[in-house]
Amino acid sequence: MDASTVLLLALLMMAGAALYTSVGHAGASAYLAIMALFSLPAETMRPTALILNILVASFTTWRFVRAGQFNARLLLPFVIGAIPAAYLAGQVHLPGYIYRPIVAAVLLLAAIRLLWPSKHEAPEPVPPRHGIAILSGAGIGALSGLTGTGGGIFLSPLVLLLGWETPRRTSGLSAAFILCVSIAGLLDNLTSVGRLPRELPIFVVAVFLGALIGTRLGVSKLDSRRLLQALGAVLLIAAGKLALT
Repeated sequence: MDASTVLLLALLMMAGAALYTSVGHAGASAYLAIMALFSLPAETMRPTALILNILVASFTTWRFVRAGQFNARLLLPFVIGAIPAAYLAGQVHLPGYIYRPIVAAVLLLAAIRLLWPSKHEAPEPVPPRHGIAILSGAGIGALSGLTGTGGGIFLSPLVLLLGWETPRRTSGLSAAFILCVSIAGLLDNLTSVGRLPRELPIFVVAVFLGALIGTRLGVSKLDSRRLLQALGAVLLIAAGKLALT
């Protein structure tokens, strides 16, 4: 890649990281979409997105944990269900025309619900039973394995729409969940690490700068309503990416 292409890629990744980390996500779907726009080889895109996802999710998790916006007890059952399901689903190769429109429709409906203005205060969150959380994690893990994402785009709207956690603590939960699932995904694809691009250090710096901006907004600057709107925007982008791929 020439220098101007690398610079444009890095700037777009930085913007994607800033938007996604403001709601506790790591940006895998954004990185994949950006690399696809520049026609990077498919065998390079997946490991690159996983590496960037792990780095960004690690920093984002740390920021939300440090700010006290994290619920470890709620995270554990989701992860227990998600990791084996993501591994098994990753071995299945369904035609894209079957699952992508369905997942895109689900994300679109969730985005509309989050962006729709509410005149009522959200009730006090009530966490799910462990069995329900494990089953939900398994379903999210399966979708994550099929779509090659960290799963945050499915976890956050589910938790918020069912009233299991507050918006800001949901962001911390989502970041940690994405970190766990992304590490599991990388371990399942260690052979792909040899296909990482030589420009990766530049992309790492770009997404880290974006994460600095996004987590600052998500941890303390954005109120709950703005967080929900930002998450709605993220879901719209992810839905569009799935529908158009």
